[in-house]
Amino acid sequence: MADTTGGNGQEFGKLRRIFFPLYVYELKKAIPMGFMFFCILFNYTCLRNIKDSLIVTGAGAEVIPFLKGYCVAPTAILFILLYTKASNIFSNEHLFYATLTPFILFFACFAFFIYPNLNALHFSQETIAAWRSSAPSFLHWPIAIVGNWSYSLFYILSEIWGSALLSLSFWQFANQITKTEEAKRMYAFFALMAQISVLLEGKVGEWCSDIRMKVPEGVDAWGISLKYMLGTVVVLGLGAMLIYRWIYKCVLTDKRFYDKPELPGNTGKSKKKMPLLQSFKIIFTSPYLGLIAALVVCYGTGVNLVEGLWKKQLGIQYPNPNDYNTFMNQFTFYGGIASMVMLIIGGNILRICRWFTAAIATPLMLLILGSSFFIFVLFRENLTELLRSLSTTPLFCAVIFGALVVAISKAVKYALFDLTKEMAYIPLDEEMKVKGKAVVEVVGGRFGKAGGAWIQSLLLLIPGSTYFTIAPYTFSIFMVICGLWMFSVKALSRRVEAIAEQPGQAN
Repeated sequence: MADTTGGNGQEFGKLRRIFFPLYVYELKKAIPMGFMFFCILFNYTCLRNIKDSLIVTGAGAEVIPFLKGYCVAPTAILFILLYTKASNIFSNEHLFYATLTPFILFFACFAFFIYPNLNALHFSQETIAAWRSSAPSFLHWPIAIVGNWSYSLFYILSEIWGSALLSLSFWQFANQITKTEEAKRMYAFFALMAQISVLLEGKVGEWCSDIRMKVPEGVDAWGISLKYMLGTVVVLGLGAMLIYRWIYKCVLTDKRFYDKPELPGNTGKSKKKMPLLQSFKIIFTSPYLGLIAALVVCYGTGVNLVEGLWKKQLGIQYPNPNDYNTFMNQFTFYGGIASMVMLIIGGNILRICRWFTAAIATPLMLLILGSSFFIFVLFRENLTELLRSLSTTPLFCAVIFGALVVAISKAVKYALFDLTKEMAYIPLDEEMKVKGKAVVEVVGGRFGKAGGAWIQSLLLLIPGSTYFTIAPYTFSIFMVICGLWMFSVKALSRRVEAIAEQPGQAN
C-alpha cells in the first residue's frame, strides 16, 4: 500500500501528496540537502557543457571515445583506490572536503592560469598536424589528446566530478541519513530542487557565451566566458562545503532526522575498518551490488553510444566553441524543464508503484528513443528533399532530434533511474554504503561510459571510419545493451522487494 503519511500517522492531502509530500519540520533536513545537491549539479552541468565545447571544437568529437575509454576509466580506478583508502582514515565529513578541494583548485587554475597561457603550454597546431601526418592512423586521436593536454585533463576531471561528487558523495550521504520511508518522499524533492540549478546554469552559461558579442575585436571572448563560468563553479563548490558542514552541526544532531549513536562515517577507535583488498573482494562477490553495477554500466554504455553520434553532428553544425556552448546551455535549460516535469511524475510513480515499475521505465524509454534516433540518422538522406521543402537540412534535424532524445532520456534518468538506484543502496550496511557505492558509482559509472567509448574507438580505428559509417554496428550493440539492462532490472527487483522490510540483509 502506498505511503501517504509523514511517518507520524497523519495523512497528506491529495494535492500535497502529489506535489509536496513533506512536513514542515522535515524542511530543516530537506532544504539544505536540496541546496547542496543544487550546487553540485549546477557545477556538473556547467563543466559538462564546457568540456564538450573545448574538446569537440578543439580536438574533434572522435577524441571523446579515446578520452573516456583510455583516460577517464583508468583515472576513475585511481580515484577509487585513493577514496577507499581515505575512507578508512577520515570521517565522512572530512572525506567530502578532501574529495571536493582538488577539483575546485584545478578549475580555478584552468580559468585564471592555464587557458590564458595556452600558447605557451600547448603544442602548436602545426606540431600536432606534423605528428599525425607521420604517425600510423591508430595514433591520430591519441596524438590529439596529448597535443591538447590541458583540454584533455579538463575533460577527465569534469567526467570524474559527476561520479565523485554527484553519484558518490552526495547520494552516499543521503543514503546514510535517510530512511527508506523518507526516501520515497524526500529524494524526488532533493532532485527537484537540484533541477532548478540546471535551468539557472542554462541561462548563466548562455549569458557567459554571449559575451562574444560585447567584447572588442581581437579579444578572446571564450577566455572571458571561461573565467565567469569557472569562477561560479569555484564559488558553488565552496558553498557545498559550507552546507555540508551546517548539516553536520545543525541537522544530524536533531534526533528527528538522525537517531544513530554515531555520526555517519565516524572513525572512532572502537570501529574496526575493513582492509582495502577485503573490501574489494566483498564488493565484487556481492550479487546485489553486482546487479546495481550492471544497471549503472548499461546506462552509461547505452547513452554514450547515442551521445557520441549526436555530438559529432553537433560539432559540425557549431564549430565555434562559444556557439557550441550557447547551444549546449539552451539544451540544458529546456532539458531542465523536462526533468522537473518528470521528477513530479516520477516521484508519484515511486510512491505508488512497485520498485520494478519505476526502474524499468528508463531502459524502455532509452530503447525506444535511441532506436528512433539511430534509424533517423541511418536513413536521413532519404528525407533530404522533404526537409529541404521545409527549409531545413538533415544535419540540423539530426542535431535537434538527438537533443530531444538525450534530454528526455536524462529527464527519465534523473526522475526514476537515479532515485530507484539510490533506494536500492539503503538496506546495505554502512561499510557497503561507503565502499560498495564508491566502486559501483565511480568505477562502474566510468566503465559504463568507457564501454561505449571502447566500442566506438575500436570501430574508429578502422581506416576511413567515421561516426556515420560505424552507426549500424553501434546501433546493434545498443539494442543488446538495453536488453541486458532490462534483464538486470528484473533480477534486482526481486532482491529489492524481498528485503524491503529487512534492512541490512542485502548480499
